[in-house]
Amino acid sequence: MGIFSSHIGFESAVSKDCWTLTRSILADNTPYFESGAKISYTSNDGKWFFSGMLLNGWQRITRMDGNSLMSFGTQILYKPSSSVTVNYSTFIGTDKPDSTRLNRFYHNLYGIFQVSKQFGITAGFDIGTEQKSKGSSAHNTVYSPVLIAKYALDDKWAIAARGEYYSDENGILISTGTPNGFKTFGASVNIVRKISDSFLWRTEIRTLNSKDAIFQKQNSRIKNNTTVTTSIAISF
Repeated sequence: MGIFSSHIGFESAVSKDCWTLTRSILADNTPYFESGAKISYTSNDGKWFFSGMLLNGWQRITRMDGNSLMSFGTQILYKPSSSVTVNYSTFIGTDKPDSTRLNRFYHNLYGIFQVSKQFGITAGFDIGTEQKSKGSSAHNTVYSPVLIAKYALDDKWAIAARGEYYSDENGILISTGTPNGFKTFGASVNIVRKISDSFLWRTEIRTLNSKDAIFQKQNSRIKNNTTVTTSIAISF
């Protein structure tokens, strides 16, 4: 019971533990932490992990004022070998007060495959629905596929590339106020230099391309956004 890491997604809030320097759009718009209570079970052979959660909401320490209901989460993780991990997580609940309650049902599916000592692939797909209005049988949908490939050149150097798409036309998680909502493709390339076990240097080039002009540039908005980011991480 208490505050714990989210059961949704394969990317950590700690950058050095992720394959890429920046997190995917998907990761930035799902919880990094949760609060409540959970019960977990791991099989004797360590291949299966099951967890059920009673939560205060979608990345909330306490429930929103006016919300009398708890939310729920589930997680099933299967690891048949050290090189394969498959995960399916869900969130069922609401992030609104009772007066405007919209029920949300979110699915998170991903697989991590270490094809060889040098090469690994992470593939993920999230899809969620939320009621259009309180008590409605109609729902809005958000979804996002993500693919990341990482290749280790040697013990010190590695490269990683990510492709992603995020669609949230009706602003369930990302509101833009534009006709098509948030519909964005993203691509990035990372260069990783492991200076020591506790010293990591990474540089990333990332470009985002949206259907609508949603990115701010001085006094106007544009459809494309390209950034170069570098980071030095020291852990001890």
